[in-house]
Amino acid sequence: MPSPSTTRRALANLGSGARRFFELAATPLLPADYLDLINPMRAGADLRGRVVDVAHETPTSTSVTIRPGRGWRGHRPGQYTRIGVDVNGVRHWRAYSITSPTGDVITISARAIEGGVVSNHLLTGLQPGTMLMLDQATGDFTMSTPPPRSALFITGGSGITPVMGILRSHLHELRDVAVVHSAPDPEQMMFRSELQHLHRTGRIRLTTRFTRTEGILPLEGIGAVVPDWQERETWACGPTGLLDDAEAVWAAADIPHLLHTERFRPRVVATGEGGEVTFRGRGAAGAATATGAAGGAVRSAGSAGGRAQSATTTGATDAGLTVDAPAGIPLLDVGEAAGVLMPSGCRMGICFNCVLPLEEGSVRDLRTGELTTVDPEDPHLIQTCISAAAGPCRIAV
Repeated sequence: MPSPSTTRRALANLGSGARRFFELAATPLLPADYLDLINPMRAGADLRGRVVDVAHETPTSTSVTIRPGRGWRGHRPGQYTRIGVDVNGVRHWRAYSITSPTGDVITISARAIEGGVVSNHLLTGLQPGTMLMLDQATGDFTMSTPPPRSALFITGGSGITPVMGILRSHLHELRDVAVVHSAPDPEQMMFRSELQHLHRTGRIRLTTRFTRTEGILPLEGIGAVVPDWQERETWACGPTGLLDDAEAVWAAADIPHLLHTERFRPRVVATGEGGEVTFRGRGAAGAATATGAAGGAVRSAGSAGGRAQSATTTGATDAGLTVDAPAGIPLLDVGEAAGVLMPSGCRMGICFNCVLPLEEGSVRDLRTGELTTVDPEDPHLIQTCISAAAGPCRIAV
């Protein structure tokens, strides 16, 4: 079989007429699509990665090691990447922190959430050898240059994941490191053995808080755990409440410049009013067929830590699928819960991969509270991951 480079050179040397012949013969694909079959990780192809290993960190969390294709430009510890994974014939995109140091392979780590299609697939369905789609690494939750004399990391749950990437890469540069981590219980604590080993060997000073028995750590009392916290550069990642408290405490101490935060969900300042949402187009056709005109209850992994939120399908017609969307739930979650094929990406309002046309009605930006209202003659593109229904509205999918 000829190599991909030989095939590329042969296609490049063809005259325009011959190239057109091969394009017609390959229809509905392109000649480059056949190169992807021969070598999907080739330079010039859409960025992909091959799963090398899948390891359980806890009963509900997984670390996936991936060898990226030739187009991968590397990452800075603390950044995240988006992966595209096919589940039941549908490609889903999700963003996960990279927990490995820089190198030829990367590791992402994820905690399975209730109703999470991708996170549960990573836990129970993903196999070594699987090919995933990849995006280049991004994010600014990274180590300062030069590193500080003393550092504090405050994390909760899967918020430890970007911090592990930083520790595994920069610990040799840091002389004084304190880690304050909260988890539901010891069994659910990601990277517990590694963190405890670093503590025993004096590499870090680890404080753990198990919330099911001890409750949530009040950051107003952080001085009892880390007396010199106001002198340390601090990185915090975890649930929204933890980060909101950290920002308030650091601001009150007049040191907000020493605090870096990483949010897995956008900061919500408004809830939206809720209302009936009609999803119209090819993306809703399958959901409408499956649901039928009788309607039914659906569930969504809502924005608050993956907690299930309910929505009700009120009707399915040739005009689309109509869903009763609760207040404050992103339209992306509402559509997915109803079985609509929704484009998605970071789910934080950053990547714009979830953008769809709002054809009619009103939505509210959950981050800013801004209300967007359109009529059928003047549709408007919205980010469905950070927009909630503010009355009846219609979305083209």
